[in-house]
Amino acid sequence: MFTLFLRLQREIDQTFISFVWIYMKWEDPHIYWKPGNFGELHKMTVPADLLWKPDLMIEEMIEKDKAIPNPFITIHSNGFVEHVRKLMVVSSCTMYVYKFPFDTQICNLTLKSIIYPEEELQFQVYKNNTMVTEWTLQMMRNESEWLFINMTVQNQSLPRFHQKQSVVIYTITMKRRPLLYIINFLVPVLLLFGLDLASFVISHSGGEKFSFEVTLLIAVTVMQLILNEILPCSSDRIPLIVVYCIGIFCLMMVSLFETILVMYLIEKDSASKERTADKNCSLSEDCGDEQGNYHGGVNSFFSDVKKWTHCACVCNVSDEPPSERLSVAKEDKRSHLMEESNSSEKPPDELSEAVKGLALLLSRKEERKPDYWTRMAKKLDNIFFFVYVTVSALFLVVLFSVWTNAEYE
Repeated sequence: MFTLFLRLQREIDQTFISFVWIYMKWEDPHIYWKPGNFGELHKMTVPADLLWKPDLMIEEMIEKDKAIPNPFITIHSNGFVEHVRKLMVVSSCTMYVYKFPFDTQICNLTLKSIIYPEEELQFQVYKNNTMVTEWTLQMMRNESEWLFINMTVQNQSLPRFHQKQSVVIYTITMKRRPLLYIINFLVPVLLLFGLDLASFVISHSGGEKFSFEVTLLIAVTVMQLILNEILPCSSDRIPLIVVYCIGIFCLMMVSLFETILVMYLIEKDSASKERTADKNCSLSEDCGDEQGNYHGGVNSFFSDVKKWTHCACVCNVSDEPPSERLSVAKEDKRSHLMEESNSSEKPPDELSEAVKGLALLLSRKEERKPDYWTRMAKKLDNIFFFVYVTVSALFLVVLFSVWTNAEYE
């Protein structure tokens, strides 16, 4: 008995699709003739339905065979019968995708009889492991994404339904060709992460960096959705490629949070500047109004002084001569005007100096230093960049070392 495989695996369904050639040979005691009596005829081909054939089945097979059955069978004069079957087998195979796409898969095909026990039907291996592997490599026409490593065969006697049956187990070992997944998946995700590192040179003002990092997160999410369509839903351990994607996603998410924090600090600094400017403008307007009111009050006071001085000059009656009274009144009026003018010039200067001192005191009380939060944000951004690069490099080195050194489960 010999089997030839042309393989294809579907990870999402955990199925193994193979094209199998099964060569069977057995002895039928009811068939015998002498070749000399029949023109040296040693063998002949007859329809397969005319003779008994072993009821062979593949235990892992989950779908009906779609290949065209061989309608003929070959019989020999010594009683041996040969039959070749071609099958397209869709079988179940547990996928170990922990190291995907650097994984190695092992699938079994178990050949057995449906009803016959071991006493009535016993299978024997026609070739050894080395010859089976070499013959399979010679006859293989297409390996697609899988690299055939070897194939082993063994006979066993296993209990089935309270009886023992003879079975033949073919074990196929294959290794995935990872180049396609490296180019189409691993490298793009790594390049997106490199763009996230390059985004540290983008200015935080304007929001361009925030939108850029959000776009990168969406791109990584799309790659994760593609990966979800490839890998099976059930697995004993989380595949390393999933850890790779989730780790990159988390690092980029932390970078986005840091961008939001830095933008908040810069915005806080600019908002503080705007509030200070508004207060200074309001204080200058109040000072102008007070100075205007003061000058208006001084002018009205001067006019009142003029009126009362005039009245005093007219109504005051004394025994002095009119010429002397007039000169005295003029001198008093001139002295009053000089004193009032001097007093009107001093208060505005003193008031403006007081306002400036008050504004300086308020600014020192409310603000620590100009651009304080901006400097803090830049310092935080620089520290985070070095920590981010260090953690990312450590994560990638550890992950790829585990990826390449992990043994098959």
